[in-house]
This record gives sequence, C-alpha cells and structure tokens, in this order.
Amino acid sequence: MSEGDERIRVADAVGTLPRDAWDRLAGGDNPFTSWDFLTALEDSGSVGPGTGWQPLPIVIERGADHALCAAMPAYAKSHSQGEYVFDYAWADAYERAGGSYYPKLQIAAPFTPATGPRLLARGDADAALLLRAAEAVCTRFGLSSAHATFIAPEQQPLFADGGWLMRSDIQFHWENRGYDSFDAFLAALSSRKRKAIRKERAAAQEGLTIRHLSGPEIRAEHWDAFWEFYQDTGARKWGQPYLTREAFALLGERMADRILLVLAYDGADDSGQAIAGALNFIGGTTLFGRYWGCTQQRRFLHFELCYYQAIDAAIARGLARVEAGAQGGHKLMRGYEPVETWSAHWIADPGLREAIGDFLRHERDAVAHDRSAMAGHTPFKEG
Repeated sequence: MSEGDERIRVADAVGTLPRDAWDRLAGGDNPFTSWDFLTALEDSGSVGPGTGWQPLPIVIERGADHALCAAMPAYAKSHSQGEYVFDYAWADAYERAGGSYYPKLQIAAPFTPATGPRLLARGDADAALLLRAAEAVCTRFGLSSAHATFIAPEQQPLFADGGWLMRSDIQFHWENRGYDSFDAFLAALSSRKRKAIRKERAAAQEGLTIRHLSGPEIRAEHWDAFWEFYQDTGARKWGQPYLTREAFALLGERMADRILLVLAYDGADDSGQAIAGALNFIGGTTLFGRYWGCTQQRRFLHFELCYYQAIDAAIARGLARVEAGAQGGHKLMRGYEPVETWSAHWIADPGLREAIGDFLRHERDAVAHDRSAMAGHTPFKEG
C-alpha cells in the first residue's frame, strides 16, 4: 500500500529494518520490543520457519529514502502456543463451524507475557494507521484474525477506539512504594505475613549462595547453567522449550546490560555448582521476571529467586515495579498485587466476532470481580 511519499508494507523480518529507527519508535523502557530482543529470536531460529511464528512486521515508511515512521511487531501464527492469552476455545468453535482459525496475526513480543507497546508510533494518527494496516494484512493474506496481547495501558484506548474487541485478565505485579530495603517493604505487611516471608527466605537460602549477575559479569558458563535450568522447566511446562540455546547467547551478546541473571549456588560461595536460576530483563521503570529453572528441588527456592530476589533488585535499582510473568495466585500473599492486563482482537468473520464479543463482555465482568475480591486479600496492613 502506498500513497504519495508514504508506503505501508510487511517486512521480511525485524532484522531487515534499521536498528536505530526501530528503537527510536519502540522507546527505551521496554526491552521486549527492542530491535535487539526481537532479532535475537529471529536470528536464533526461535521464531521463523518451522516454529509457527513467522515474522510479519508491519511498517509505515515515508519520504524518498523510505524512512521508518511507525512499526508493529507482528507474526503469522499457525497455532496458539507461547501467547499466554488463551484462544483455543475460539479456534475450536470456529473450526467446528467450518472455518479456518489458523493462520492468524499475532501482535506481540513472542513468548513474553509482559505489558508493552504494540503500536510503535509517534502519534495517534500513525497508530490508527497501523491498526488499519493490520486488518488489511489479514484480508490480503487470508488470516482469520489479529490479536494484540499484553498491551501497554496507554495504548488500550487506541485499540478500543479502533473497534477491536478488548479482553482483560489478571497478573500480579509488585509496586515499589518508595522502599529503601526489603525490610522496609516487609514493614508494610501484616505481622503474620511478614513472619511467613522471613521464614520462607531463611529456609530457601539455607546452604546456598545467591548471586546477581548483569552486563559483562554474565559469562558463557552462566548461560550454560541457565540453559540446563530452562530446558528442565520447558520440558515440564510445554513439552519443549520455546527458545533455542542460541537465543540466550545472542541475548547475552546484545542485551547483557538489560539482563539480570540470579543464580543459586550450592555451598558457602559461588565456586560450587549452580542449582537454580531466574532470568530477568531490566526496563526503564520495571524489572521483568521471565524464566526460571532448577536441577535440585528446594523448598521455597522458586519464591526466593523469582519473587523476593526480584524485589531486592528492584529496590536496589530504584525501579517502580516487578512484573513476574503470567498466572500465579500464590504471588498475592508475597506482596504482588492483582493488576488487569489487556489484549485486543480483530475478527474478520462477523458471526465469530459477535460470539467472541458476547463472551468477552461476560469475561470482563468476571475478571473485574475476581480482581476486586483479590485486592481485599493482600498481605498489607489495613489502613
């Protein structure tokens, strides 16, 4: 599509687009929409042929030099895995009615249930143009639908005003209320919850040494250890891991300063064997917990590495919050509070769109009710 000096097109991959121009549009706050992150997935084979995630970045270019002016991280999907917003029931219903739900268009950071911008544009006009372009891409390529998941709060109205169906869900985020230490955070909790967390941390840390690694501190042997942890978790959760070993190598090369790797070593120092680890990404205001795994099961170790160590790191770095990933009502009693997350959906078939719209209206009411109920059961002191 083109008009005058404006061109709207689907690029072959994010890696074919200029890094600096992409990152100017993405901004520096969210690591998962950065050129470095998305191209690490492409170059490692974590997305692309054979994965069910085929890159289809939608871009707006202007001027004689075709300068990149807006972009959307988008993928043609042949399944619904690795999205964390579940539409399997929609797919099944449409297939039973004789339709073909796949392929579909996914607008997301692959395998990443973390909120962030999905319309990489400098103004609302270009953002709206990207939405229309996504719809046109679905029509052109015969895709049943488009799905933008884990939308940044400030972009939700753009999708809603564009006529997309809005879907809500709940995650648990930790909010930094000006704490200068973990003890200061604990002081905000009820006495019973405070004692329980201290007991968990003491039990988890017994006989272990825990290290925080970032930037050049992360060496190849650390990635080798974490890869072993990740494979164990991936095999149990998904049957096979989504990311390749090469993905971690490339992330380490390209994004080490935006990565916090927390490793637990057996023994009094880090000369022993690493038995567990948690991989976090550092944003402008948020620490994003992404992957965890272990080779030895220890009581409360998951909570320690993924939740409490993340809080420690966020406080030390002056970050406003921790997003610890999808699901997990067990996070509530550990100081992570229920937060609504949003996705947006464009459905080509009018009948399917109407049915999904009805479902989402009821689901949003249920999610809002659940969030309100959970908000009344946080571990914080009353008043």
